[in-house]
Amino acid sequence: MDLKSKIRIIEDFPTEGVKFKDITTLLADGEAFKWTIDKIVSNLKDKNITKIAGPEARGFLFGNSVAYAMGLPFIPIRKPGKLPAETISYEYDLEYGTDILEIHRDSIEKGDRIALVDDLLGTGGTMKACCEMLESLGAEIAALEFVIELSYLNGRDKIEGYDINSLVKYD
Repeated sequence: MDLKSKIRIIEDFPTEGVKFKDITTLLADGEAFKWTIDKIVSNLKDKNITKIAGPEARGFLFGNSVAYAMGLPFIPIRKPGKLPAETISYEYDLEYGTDILEIHRDSIEKGDRIALVDDLLGTGGTMKACCEMLESLGAEIAALEFVIELSYLNGRDKIEGYDINSLVKYD
């Protein structure tokens, strides 16, 4: 399937000069969405994954669907204050400041093999933070799966050493 044809490009959004990759058109196409989830599941099938995790918010769309298809638990990685039970927080650097992610402390067991799933690999900062937070709880990161990769942002450099797969790349 030509997945690029299912992703709408919005010029000058959210700021001038940006070509935003809009996945709502992919989500609105049932066949393309199913193909995307099936492809990610196929990529993960022989990796002995025990749990799927995804960062807020679009990682929930794809990660939760992959978890369902594989019959695995899903771990939401959220912004601060959104999870009701005891959490761990992880602060990480952005280009212009810092951000914080949280997960429930009891969502990871030592030795879990986690696949992180998200819609987009950009600079890699959020995904690196997700990996480090999960590893701090004893998880092993078995795979990183993305629908879209903006390869010109060199995000792979920040998460080097992990098993990384992207379905569509924009150079």
